Amino acid sequence: MRESKAKRQARALQIAELLDAEYPGATCELRYRTAFELLVATILSAQCTDVKVNEVTADLFKTHNKPKHFAEADPAWLEQVLRPTGFFRNKTKSIIGASQMLLAQFGGKMPQTMAELIQLPGVSRKTASVVLGCAFGLAEGIVVDTHVARLSVRLGLTPPQLETVAVNTDKIERDLMALIPKERWISFSHCLIWHGRRVCSARKPAHERCCVEGLCPQVLVD
Repeated sequence: MRESKAKRQARALQIAELLDAEYPGATCELRYRTAFELLVATILSAQCTDVKVNEVTADLFKTHNKPKHFAEADPAWLEQVLRPTGFFRNKTKSIIGASQMLLAQFGGKMPQTMAELIQLPGVSRKTASVVLGCAFGLAEGIVVDTHVARLSVRLGLTPPQLETVAVNTDKIERDLMALIPKERWISFSHCLIWHGRRVCSARKPAHERCCVEGLCPQVLVD
């Protein structure tokens, strides 16, 4: 039987409440001290683990932690520093470009709106949501990374997408925003990410340790 929107919303809220209880300390696992450092770290986290990003930024942020530092950085040098994170040429361009725009258009200060942040080179809705939520406590969207996308499908909160088609993170985000109360948007994405890393892995979900097993359509069907 097809689940009604009302029932899906009620189930989504139950899932959010159970995950909150399971992971009361869930937060971004990137290390940063300022909103700008978080912006740089989040750009670097694309197709890279948080652990590796933290290794790279541990030394990088000792000397380069403001827009002015990166805006004036030698691209060749920065590429070598960022090489361990992968896609280092594109990330170098994005970080330098974003830093230059921050200086030119925002006086070197971090914007606090989605509309402004996504103007910066290399900044997607996901990156902007991370910065807004973690650095400023502002919920303008839900962070949809690989874990959130995967678990949203498994939990029946968004329709499954064909494997041959690139994951439509914008659609997944819209689906989640329609189900999850806005005041839970920030914590919900953190909890899903933690759950995906610790319990609901891509290849072998640990059903026996899953706090939302009773609300998972995939488990109920299996």
